Amino acid sequence: MTLPPLTLYRTADALVAQRGEDFFRLAGLDFDAVFTQENPATFLEDALTHGTPTLAQPWLAPIGTQEVWAAGVTYLRSRDARIEESKDAGGGTFYDRVYDADRPEIFFKATPHRVVGSGGSVRIREDSKWNVPEPELTLAINSRGAIFGYTIGNDMSSRDIEGENPLYLPQAKVYRACCGLGPGLVVREPLPRETAIRIEIVRDGASVFTGATSLAQMKRQLPELAAWLYRDNDFPTGAYLLTGTGTVPPNDFTLAHGDEVRIAIDGLGTLINTIA
Repeated sequence: MTLPPLTLYRTADALVAQRGEDFFRLAGLDFDAVFTQENPATFLEDALTHGTPTLAQPWLAPIGTQEVWAAGVTYLRSRDARIEESKDAGGGTFYDRVYDADRPEIFFKATPHRVVGSGGSVRIREDSKWNVPEPELTLAINSRGAIFGYTIGNDMSSRDIEGENPLYLPQAKVYRACCGLGPGLVVREPLPRETAIRIEIVRDGASVFTGATSLAQMKRQLPELAAWLYRDNDFPTGAYLLTGTGTVPPNDFTLAHGDEVRIAIDGLGTLINTIA
């Protein structure tokens, strides 16, 4: 039997589950307990029977001790953007090759303390002059390597640092408040291929960039990416995996302090972050 979607949120002292318009406090549970289950969906259905009704409230990032990783160059648009930014460094062919290779690009993105929830502020690096958000579907993968849910990710990126030399990728991607996740973790059946991903950047009350793509534009399959992440690796409390971006602002655009980034994915809600 297919279970209806269930959205998990994190507060300071408990998880809150939403089904339809109703919210239930799941006392004594945290995200680590969910990610370590063989079947998180069934586990949560049982926990829901013991939940107590509660109200919607400001949510924290939906993460426990999970590491956050990311896959790159999974969309043609991303490949083209990486080639353009790195051509002067002689790295243009790197991204062309990985787009067509069997092995995907997978890199470490964030520890939990570097992750910001919806309504919080993600950062641009002080030593970078070209910064963009990257709207990405994010997979929730349990400790056994199975995808059981989805959330929205903002993979903040310093394009000038990455473009200067591909070996600088960790510095372009991993820093304080470099990743947005949320607003909640949606536990559900696989998303349809036509699922849309949209982004809007608002500056001083006006929209300065909009973009959209869909999962149908991805070159790789989601279970394939999860399998590569867990190959010869282990994640005792599970992991999150950002799956790449299919919409990139033009080369003359960079984020500014105070911008608001809104990323919406069908069936998952909207992640909203301001830029600090």
